[in-house]
Formats: sequence, C-alpha cells, structure tokens
Amino acid sequence: MVKRIIPSSGEALPVIGIGTWQVFDVTPEKYPALKNVLEVMRNGGGTLIDSSPMYAKAEKAIGDVTSKMDAAEDFFYATKVWTTGAEQGLKQMNASFEKMQRKTIDLVQIHNLVHWKTHLPNLRKWKDEGKIRYIGITHYTDEHHEDLERVMKAEKPDFVQFNYSITNRHAEKKLLDAASDLGIATIINRPFGTGNLFRRVQGKPLPSWAHQNGIESWAGYFLKYIAAHPAVTCVIPATANPNHEAENVKAGSEPLPDKNLQHKMVDYLQNL
Repeated sequence: MVKRIIPSSGEALPVIGIGTWQVFDVTPEKYPALKNVLEVMRNGGGTLIDSSPMYAKAEKAIGDVTSKMDAAEDFFYATKVWTTGAEQGLKQMNASFEKMQRKTIDLVQIHNLVHWKTHLPNLRKWKDEGKIRYIGITHYTDEHHEDLERVMKAEKPDFVQFNYSITNRHAEKKLLDAASDLGIATIINRPFGTGNLFRRVQGKPLPSWAHQNGIESWAGYFLKYIAAHPAVTCVIPATANPNHEAENVKAGSEPLPDKNLQHKMVDYLQNL
C-alpha cells in the first residue's frame, strides 16, 4: 500500500484506513465480523482506525476486538473529543482510553470543531505528556472548510479531517492545498458520499479502461481518485464487510491516477 508522510513527525501512514461510524456501533455477537474486517485491512497494509464518542458503541467495539488480536499494536488508533467544557472533555477522553483499551492513543481530534478553543490546550498537554501522539480537528461539510482553514493557520494541528469525494471536490479549491502548505496531514471522510456514489453507479459497468489503470471495482474507482491527490494522507471508508474492505485496501496500491486520468474518471461518472 502507498504510504504518505505525516509532516509534523515524518512518520509514514498507509493511505487507506477505516472509519467506524455506524458500522462499528454493534453488540458483541457482531465482533467476529469486525475482527475479519480489521484483519483484511491489516493484511492489505492499512493501519488507521478512526472513531468518536459520537459513534455510540464503536470505541468499545474497537477496544474489545483489537485487544484480542495479535496485531493490536500495529494499528493507528484515532478518536475524537465531542463535548462542551474542559471538564467534560477530559472526562470523555479518559473514557475513550478505557473503551479502546489503550495506554496511548495515536490521534485525538476535536470533532466538528466543537469547543475547539477549550479542548486544544488539554490536547497539547496530553501530547506533551505522551498520552497522545498527535492532535487534530475535523468537520464533514463544505460550509466549514473555511473554518477549518482558519484554525489550521492559527493553531497548526498535526491532522485535519474533512469530506472529499470524486463528486464533491470542494476541498480541491483551497483546503487540500492549505494543508499541504502548512504541513498538516489530512484524513478524508465521506469518500463514498455516505453511500450515494454506489447508488449512482448501481448496475453500471466500470469503463473499459479501468482495469488497465489498476481500478478493479467501483470502490477502487472512488478511492483511487482521492488517494491520487498528493495532499491526501489517509482515506477512511467505513465498512463492516470483509469483502468490501478487501476492495478498499486494494485501492491504496499503485498505480494511482495522474491528473489526466482523474479528469477522465470525473467525466465518465458525470456522463453515466
């Protein structure tokens, strides 16, 4: 799998990870399927698991499943703080450590910029103390890209997470370039447009030139477009299906589209 450098540290991170919204919000009888998904991701070279207290039981599912895996220490664990007030933020973050069964969490992000000025000092303190390795900020709508950029310029977090897909390219206008210029790693959410892209292509064939360019599935088509942007550090499609995860991780391998192929991919999709 292609790896991208986290600018603040020089650490290499595989370009495809996994999101856990909804799909990891499950009870223990579903854990075997989640274990299979994480094994497929790890065997394919992926490491980043992204979660949040907002995702109900997802953090606990991650902790319960990964703690019983031989590869538990190979994953890159990312979660968020999503509450108001400093005391509540600390309480929530401590709960995340307990649920995910981690002594150290790789990345804690301020979810949707909620009370970011309140949480950021505590995140920096925890990073200095070695409890977390990186700090970040997130949002999932185009309308907040300017807010993200302002915070990025003012505070220089290690990571920024935002929405980007082949049919929603608003991030290409400024945000991706801003992250690159500022030396901030990027995590891409909503790469499938919350599933809308698959509904759009349902029953439609891949173009004849897809396989010649390493595109083996519609998931690969959508993810390779995103991963081709040099400012993208990691994409986090969410799934609890091992077969879908296999398609996702394959998308992180070479070849990735050049600009001409990216334009061709956009045009083909627009004309379906």
